[in-house]
Amino acid sequence: MKFLVETSARHIHVTQETLEILFGKGFQMTVKKELSQPGQFATNERVTIVGPKKEMANVSILGPCRPENQVELSAGDARALGIAAPVRESGDVAGSGACKLVGPCGEVELTEGVIVAKRHIHFDPESAEKFGVVDKQVVKVACGKGGRKLIFDDVVCRVSPKYALAMHIDTEEANACGGANEGEIVE
Repeated sequence: MKFLVETSARHIHVTQETLEILFGKGFQMTVKKELSQPGQFATNERVTIVGPKKEMANVSILGPCRPENQVELSAGDARALGIAAPVRESGDVAGSGACKLVGPCGEVELTEGVIVAKRHIHFDPESAEKFGVVDKQVVKVACGKGGRKLIFDDVVCRVSPKYALAMHIDTEEANACGGANEGEIVE
């Protein structure tokens, strides 16, 4: 049984407070594109991430606002910026990397919140039952095309009625498997 594999490029999740510092009091995100996960969207808003070595402009913000700020980078992005970003599941930002976010109206120093997102599969409960997995189970996934087939180990299954079935990998992982758009659990 196969499922969708999506590339999750570098992006930022912000609190309403951070959004207003970066873009102005009372600012609301504007939707550029709906994402595969219900209620999630890419915004038209962009910010600059500043690290110890350099900065990265035009980084997308995803909505809606969250209770904590979180910057998701590839390992290569983090190294280029000079940020020590651990591989973590989304939301697990305690003790993670630091950076500065710069918007058109202000800037915010994050003392933590920068991570390399751990590869994972979102399952709604019905799909989880169909695939025989439970929340937080770790699996191996085969995917790839164009002579770049591989098996990803340590893939976390995340089950919630808020999710739609899709695996998320970062840009470097997507390049490693030839931009595969489907995967299959093999163990």
